[in-house]
Amino acid sequence: MKTEFIRLLQQTELEGMEKIVSNLERLGFFEAPASTRFHLSIPGGLVQHSISVCKAAINIRNIAIAEKPDLESKLPMKSVILVALLHDICKAEIYKTSFRNVKNEQGIWEKVPAYETDYSHFPMGHGEKSVIRLMQWGVKLTKDEMLAIRWHMNAWDIPFQSYEALGNLNAAKEQCPLLTILQTADMLSSMIYED
Repeated sequence: MKTEFIRLLQQTELEGMEKIVSNLERLGFFEAPASTRFHLSIPGGLVQHSISVCKAAINIRNIAIAEKPDLESKLPMKSVILVALLHDICKAEIYKTSFRNVKNEQGIWEKVPAYETDYSHFPMGHGEKSVIRLMQWGVKLTKDEMLAIRWHMNAWDIPFQSYEALGNLNAAKEQCPLLTILQTADMLSSMIYED
């Protein structure tokens, strides 16, 4: 998976890609699960999810352009790949192994391996943490790339039901088709492809 991830990332022709990969390795990105117990809650699930989102985003982009050719200039392939592969780097350092109790087939409680989250390393919101990390690493993101990564969780990541944040999300959707591509690819991957 790591090799495939790097191969796809190379298509973006990002400057300093070695630094990005090194930082992802340092944070445990390639070993981390994608979630605590939902989709791809397995070692390496995060990189597997990122690749799945990337492939889905490329397909959705191509369908959208076939239907509406003027979208091609707003959906550069490099941007689609970049946001899809790097949208969840915020998760790289938050998971730690633990145990949880579940009932086995006989109805008896037993401890099984699980993951839990620990946000203490860099307690920042989901999408914005990914954007900030990338910028710290010297990645020059376009406005659309920032918006897509920041808002990829859609309304699931709006703090305290903030009307201001909802307004920002809606404004981002109106001006950034890349955001819709990423949101759709993320949902398809996590809810359908990764069962």
